[in-house]
Amino acid sequence: MAFASVSFGRLHYRDIGRRDAPPVVFINSLGTDMRIWDGVVERLTADYRIVTFDKRGHGLSSIPAGPYSIDGLAEDVLELADHLGLEAFAVVGVSIGGMIALRLAIDHPERLAAVVACDTAAKIGDADTWNGRIDTARVSGMAALADGVLRRWFPESIREGRAAEIERWRDLLLLTPVEGYAATCAALRDADLTDEVSTISVPTLVVVGDVDQSTPVALVRETAARIPGARFEIIDRAGHIPSIDQPETLARLIRHHLEAAHG
Repeated sequence: MAFASVSFGRLHYRDIGRRDAPPVVFINSLGTDMRIWDGVVERLTADYRIVTFDKRGHGLSSIPAGPYSIDGLAEDVLELADHLGLEAFAVVGVSIGGMIALRLAIDHPERLAAVVACDTAAKIGDADTWNGRIDTARVSGMAALADGVLRRWFPESIREGRAAEIERWRDLLLLTPVEGYAATCAALRDADLTDEVSTISVPTLVVVGDVDQSTPVALVRETAARIPGARFEIIDRAGHIPSIDQPETLARLIRHHLEAAHG
């Protein structure tokens, strides 16, 4: 385990792969930790320097008081990159992680070699939805949210034969600190990048699982269409977290995008 001292406290990260290779930073989704990327990372470590981490309020990272913001979460990524001496890097994010990646591309294009935004959008949900999640988490705990969240992550059409695996991800969700979850929900509630993503100049790939229930295909496609030159891909038999459902396909798409971006 490795930890960086950053402005909000302790940030848990992993830095593996080739030190002489292009660096890629992966950002996890709400209610998960860096382990959601394992199936993708293992397919890329031979050719890239891979950095994964638990964003604030999740996993083994510190849990500062909320609310959080997309801007603040993006600054956390830059702090980690500075700690590791990464002047420029590619970034891959899913869900809120994808939104954080887009925020970085808008504000700090000079730091980014490429962006892969998975199952995300310029705006996700509305204030009532996120306030409801916050209230439920604070009053009744993560168990009250778990079944609904898991149904959106893993729709019925991709569940066959995966009961034990899905239960493992349910356990991970239940371990998410309530404060970290609620404060991150507030960041999603307050974020709207709709008028800014059209300024992104970094080579961008936008992907979505074909049965994603949290950020459906049409919503993700709409965001991709706003980003100049962005590629858009749909991953078959994948829900909201394609790094879990189809890691081989996602790793291939990431590799092709990074190779094109690096020339």
